[in-house]
Order: sequence, then structure tokens, then C-alpha cells
Amino acid sequence: MSDRVWFYADGGKQLGPFSESQFRDLIANGTVSGVSYVWTNGMENWQHAQDVPGLMNRPRPPGPPNLAGASVGQSNFGGSPSAATSMSAAGGDAGGSLWIDFGIWDFTWRSIVLAICSMFVIPLPWVLVWYLKWLVPHVQVRGRPNLSFEGTAMTIVPWFFGAVVVVIALAMTGSEVLSNLSIIVQFALHWLFLKWMIANLAADGRPLGLSFSGSVWAYFGWALLGIVSLITVIGWAWVWTASMRWLCGNIQGTRRAVVFNGTGLDFLWRAVVAAIAASFIIPIPWVYRWMMRWVASQTELVDRNI
Repeated sequence: MSDRVWFYADGGKQLGPFSESQFRDLIANGTVSGVSYVWTNGMENWQHAQDVPGLMNRPRPPGPPNLAGASVGQSNFGGSPSAATSMSAAGGDAGGSLWIDFGIWDFTWRSIVLAICSMFVIPLPWVLVWYLKWLVPHVQVRGRPNLSFEGTAMTIVPWFFGAVVVVIALAMTGSEVLSNLSIIVQFALHWLFLKWMIANLAADGRPLGLSFSGSVWAYFGWALLGIVSLITVIGWAWVWTASMRWLCGNIQGTRRAVVFNGTGLDFLWRAVVAAIAASFIIPIPWVYRWMMRWVASQTELVDRNI
């Protein structure tokens, strides 16, 4: 175990890598507690430190005198080669499920601001960037330190307001057929948002180089199928999970495939429980986080040759 390197999550950020000795120091001084999420090579998923056998109660052997004051810090991949080597030993681009966490009250007030600004339309691009810059770092991907969103509002302003103008123009024609075309425009806008969001993901301040290869017509087809399944109450949960598998399967630019393992039945009972709980209004933020954690736990990085 002495050759392992460790990572822990704090404030939505992944910190590390730390050597065994450094990590024991963090536990000893209380920086890493029993409820802190930690990961090291050999572990399938993030776990609470107290749930890792022998971690919290294992006595730490004393180090050489010249290491007594050794400092620890956050990984910097633009720095020494030893940090990159440690990262590789810890799994680098290793697979595993995603993990997400965020504070309820922080999420609640930010979501309210986003909803209000969405109704006014004009501030939406700027507020959406602000929201994503807060949310994305709370997603933990093993081997991808300090996930972030680097997109800017001005990138999406031209086609966002272009779509708004087209929708208004179609509505003003008075033709029901032309007005219905605005639905296609809105789906195209959602597809562009998705491509833009994925393309602007970064780790440790460096772009991941990801892209979304799914076509706009396929996206429209899945959305239409989802609407039909809701109206007919037939298989909507299975349609949603199938569309998630399609979406993840079209994320390109990583050596590992992104797969979604959730089943329709798993999503169905959770959605029913979430709908019942959300009807009481107050539990909505907790329900949202619960559902997002499940979605993250079912999203996994796997070898493409599997």
C-alpha cells in the first residue's frame, strides 16, 4: 500500500495526488475526515475514508527526519513530471463511475436565479455559463482532476438569439404549420447547447478535447420518441435510458468509452418516487440531487475494446 497515491474530494474539487505518507498527514491533521470521499488505484469507486479498510485506524509509520515538515498540496499537471507519473499510477484515464455532489442551498438559490433569468430570455446565455461553471466542478471523474467548464456566453449568443428571432417570426405568421416548425428550431438549439457544453469541458484547466457526434436529426428523433412515449404512457422510462445510452455513446475524444448502465425499471421507480416527493415542493432540491447522483453512478468510463 506504500506505493499508492491518493486523491480526496473537497468543495467539489478533486485534490491530489498525494503519497501514502502525505495522505496520512492529511488524516492526522483532520484535513481528511472519515466522511471525506477518497480514491486510490485499485478502488472501483470513490468511498468515504471511514469505509476504506485499514485507512483511518491503521497506524502511520514514522518517516525519515528530513520528511517531517514535508508539505502537501494540490496536483498541478503543468509542474514536475513526478506529479504526472503519480497520476498515471493512480489510474490516469482509468475507468469507473462518475460521482457528483453539491450543497443543497447553494444549488437551490442558483437554480432559482437560472429559472428566473430563463423567463426573461435575454440574460440566459450568461446565466447558463455562470451556472455550468458552478455545477461542472462538482462532478468527479476518476483520473480527471478538477473538472471545469470553460465556455463563454458570447460563443452561443449568435445562434441563441438567432433561434429566438426565428421562433418569434414563425409565431407571427399566424400559420399553425409554420408555428409548429418552431419546435424543430428549439430542438436544434438544445442540440447545439449539448455540443457546446461537451466541447468546453476541461480538467485541471486544460481542455479535454471532447466532442458530441450525434446528429441533430437523431437528437430530434429521440426527443420526439420521448414525447410520444409520455403521451401514450408506454415505455417512457425505457426510452429515456436508451436515449442516455445513445447520448453517452456519441461522446468522442476520450480513450475510454462513456456508457450509461441505468435500466428503464431503475429509472421508473426513482422517477415515481421523485415525482411524489417533489409534489410537496420543499424536498425538490434533495430529490434533484438524489436523481443526479444516480445518473452519475450509472455513467461509466470503460475500455473501448470491451
